[in-house]
Amino acid sequence: MSVRELVVLGTASQVPTRHRNHNGYVLRWDGEGIMFDPGEGTQRQMLHAGVAAHDLTRICVTHFHGDHSLGLAGVIQRINLDRVPHEITAHYPASGERFFERLRYATAYRETVALTRSPVAADGVIATTEAFTLEARRLSHPVESFGYRLVEPDGRRMLPERLAEHGISGPAVGELQRGGVVGGVTLADVSAPRPGQRFAFVMDTRLCDGVHALADGCDMLVVESTFLAADTALAREHGHLTAEQAAKVAAGAGVRHLVLTHFSQRYPDATAFEREARDAGFTGRLTIARDLDRVPVPKRR
Repeated sequence: MSVRELVVLGTASQVPTRHRNHNGYVLRWDGEGIMFDPGEGTQRQMLHAGVAAHDLTRICVTHFHGDHSLGLAGVIQRINLDRVPHEITAHYPASGERFFERLRYATAYRETVALTRSPVAADGVIATTEAFTLEARRLSHPVESFGYRLVEPDGRRMLPERLAEHGISGPAVGELQRGGVVGGVTLADVSAPRPGQRFAFVMDTRLCDGVHALADGCDMLVVESTFLAADTALAREHGHLTAEQAAKVAAGAGVRHLVLTHFSQRYPDATAFEREARDAGFTGRLTIARDLDRVPVPKRR
């Protein structure tokens, strides 16, 4: 059975707290496991969350600040220790190649796994599979940062009543899906359009064109909201978003499920982020992320 869900490993900002580990997220997407921004402690959080090294197929790093990448060394070594049998691809800003190299070889270990480097240098599609395309968009932060967006191709939903009307059943259904026509009956005669799902991951950034492009039409948007609106000037200075800004982007982009995360330790009450997002006009499903949450991707439209 296919599973599409976000596993939250850590939700803190630069400073972890007793209840919030440094960043770490895994998107389970059918047979893929995409890890985003493994901060310190990610390996242990994986154990708590029931995520195995074998589950991972890609690692996406938005930028090379420590709370988003210091856990990379441990994750890579665990992948090799567990002898993951498949190739794993790592995406990260090309300008941070030296940091990736240092983290990958932070200490001695035995390499047993094919880890393919795929540095990101510009906006656009960075990977294509049969199931989705993975895109990157440049963000606005003191160091080079990219957000990521997964887009499933549009498809078609078979309509049982139409199939019955045209006498299509059994193996003929699969033949029709593959070839587009069976006995004069076309795929359009017995199906309806099914929009592909969209997921975006946006970390440390000011408001910029990249944020809006990544959020557009997403079923799930995972986005930093380090600050509250009272500290908007501070957010801008340090290259971050407020919960109000993130919620307004999501509302304008038609996001179905908004996941706010990456909270500054200066705010002890996380419900303030929920109030601010609602006051900003976001009416869809809203999650104020907590460590070890499992958040299902909304079902297809």
